[in-house]
Amino acid sequence: MNQLTTIEVSSGTMLPALIAEAGERAAWRFVEFFTVNIRNPNTRAAYGRAAAAFLYWCERQGISSLADVQPMHVAAYIEQLQGQRSAPTVKQHLACIRMLFDWLVTGQVVPTNPAHSVRGPRHSVSRGSTPVLASEEASMLLGGMDVSSVVGLRDRALIAVMTYTFARVSAVVSLRVEDYYSQKKRWWVRLRAFTGSVNVEARRCIARASRVARYLNPTLMVQAVSLVILARNRHVGDSFR
Repeated sequence: MNQLTTIEVSSGTMLPALIAEAGERAAWRFVEFFTVNIRNPNTRAAYGRAAAAFLYWCERQGISSLADVQPMHVAAYIEQLQGQRSAPTVKQHLACIRMLFDWLVTGQVVPTNPAHSVRGPRHSVSRGSTPVLASEEASMLLGGMDVSSVVGLRDRALIAVMTYTFARVSAVVSLRVEDYYSQKKRWWVRLRAFTGSVNVEARRCIARASRVARYLNPTLMVQAVSLVILARNRHVGDSFR
């Protein structure tokens, strides 16, 4: 795809021509959409590419102003994109366009949101594409790890938590010692996801009784010795560091 026509504003930020030509208010509102409204860096990058692609497409269609963008333009872009990209990608592009114009509407840059009434492709997932280890495979993987050192115990505990709770890597590596706790004779792991804190029973999924606890306890017992000596408060150090 050709490079998006951009204009450099006084702050040094490169903006799409349609945004820059709409004035300083529109330029700042556009920048704030990515820096203030979106916190996840991966989402910010993906939406940045989606917004740039749509604005460049508008330029190629001869649209010279943000106010000239109409629902039929958005619908035509989505229709064209469906022949080139997968349904999840198309839905992501449409979500970005909707959110961007909502942000511009609330900032009084444009009067209406042209993407509000545009429908995206249908897409439903009944089964994920990520392969899942069988119980025997998980046992072989964890049983074959070298646990003669603290690092080995840590790595085995890390992989065990991800295997038996299906947690994200970012959620597992941010665990603290106090996030693994006993309640009503069961062990629980407190995972911090994008939507907040989620408590996950350590015995769930394909693991039989307390398999996660079996891999976690040796790690925490070894680390407890270090914490007694080094820790000055309850929040020193994460579980897997």
